Amino acid sequence: MFKTLVNAWKIKDIRTKMLFTLLLIVIYRFGSFIPVPGVNSGVMASLIQQYDALGFLSMLSGSALSQFSIFAMGISPYITGSIIIQLLTIAIPSLERLSKEEDGREKIERITRYVGIGLALVQSIGIVASLQSVSVDGQTLLTNPTFFTYATIGIICTAGTAFLVWLGERITEKGIGNGVSFIIFTSICSSVPQTVIKYVGGVISPNVATGNAYQWWILPILLVVVLVLITGVTLVDKAERRIPVQYAKRVVGRKMYGGQSTNIPLKANANGVMPLIFAMTIIQIPVMIIQIVDGNGLATMQKFMQDPTTSIEGVGWFTKFYTQYLASGTVIYYIIYALLIVAFAYFYTSISFNPIEISKNLQQNGGFIPGIRPGRPTGEYLGKISNRLTLFGAFFLMVIAIVPTVVLGAFGLTSAFGPTSLLIMVSVALETSAQLESMMLMRHYKGFLG
Repeated sequence: MFKTLVNAWKIKDIRTKMLFTLLLIVIYRFGSFIPVPGVNSGVMASLIQQYDALGFLSMLSGSALSQFSIFAMGISPYITGSIIIQLLTIAIPSLERLSKEEDGREKIERITRYVGIGLALVQSIGIVASLQSVSVDGQTLLTNPTFFTYATIGIICTAGTAFLVWLGERITEKGIGNGVSFIIFTSICSSVPQTVIKYVGGVISPNVATGNAYQWWILPILLVVVLVLITGVTLVDKAERRIPVQYAKRVVGRKMYGGQSTNIPLKANANGVMPLIFAMTIIQIPVMIIQIVDGNGLATMQKFMQDPTTSIEGVGWFTKFYTQYLASGTVIYYIIYALLIVAFAYFYTSISFNPIEISKNLQQNGGFIPGIRPGRPTGEYLGKISNRLTLFGAFFLMVIAIVPTVVLGAFGLTSAFGPTSLLIMVSVALETSAQLESMMLMRHYKGFLG
């Protein structure tokens, strides 16, 4: 990958794209340190250390939530909005027809932006309002809040999310890689130094009072887990199933066309990390509901997770049910998480891979798969292969997301930065590297033909 970056840097056009992407990322990180007026960032940072759900959201925002900056909501509301619209596209016929129109994709994208911005407004006000009842050392998140205070916070955070959506689109259009994925990648990378310092400090200078105390053998275990995850993700990302295709010979005039053999490459995990991001976002929705409708819900849930004997009275029925049966770390939580990954893997495959269309194109161009009849049998064969690969990819994502978390949790290692975060980082890095290689190859062909 580093060799790819060095070679890409030597090409002026690609170097310009890389510098443009870097500039927008610097702007994003700079904005992550501009605080929203009226919010006590010290109290917010303390609350995030107490609540795992908030720690996860803070990680996706590049620690902007812990400082409650203008980018506190990050790009998460837009991802949630994208999931909602894609699901509604299947359920609502009018949206399905719109998605198939010539300019329907642009209209769907516009609707997704509006939904994401609306969710950012609701989520920002909901988080602040729900945490206002919790005090840290006698201080609250807001001092004498009024309607104007909540309105200001909501508008600023919503504008921050809208700006990040715009940055992501500009990166996709004029930069390197997928803009939204790259912003999430940058957000997670920003928490790596803090996580490393935490574990190394917990070994060298253990502090039992704060819970940051670990045995010396924790570091080798973490290093092995990281290396295994990176190796596994890289191998699966590069793996592909090649379906052979033979083109019939055709004689036109004095020339003969076709007759060559090629293949259809189907990646072992064609969906990449998107099913995992979708599942992570959806599984946080109950926590968002608790934030909005139940003022003491988060505090009660966190205390119960730390000590199961804690009373959970004084909160709504939804908070009680979620805390006892569905909260992070429970068996049902991991089952739902796994099912969501599988469901979104098949959903994403259904909208990105059309075996019927591929079979029609093969038949029209005189191509066929050896041993498979052209037309409908070819489409069914491709669909069967795609379903098997999708199941494998979903199972791989399930193992990567759940097993290391459970194993590390048995050693008392819990952090918002976990195997899932590492998977996203590696996948986005490989995707970006592949795009750089493709751009260099395309430029080479252009230069040769020119």
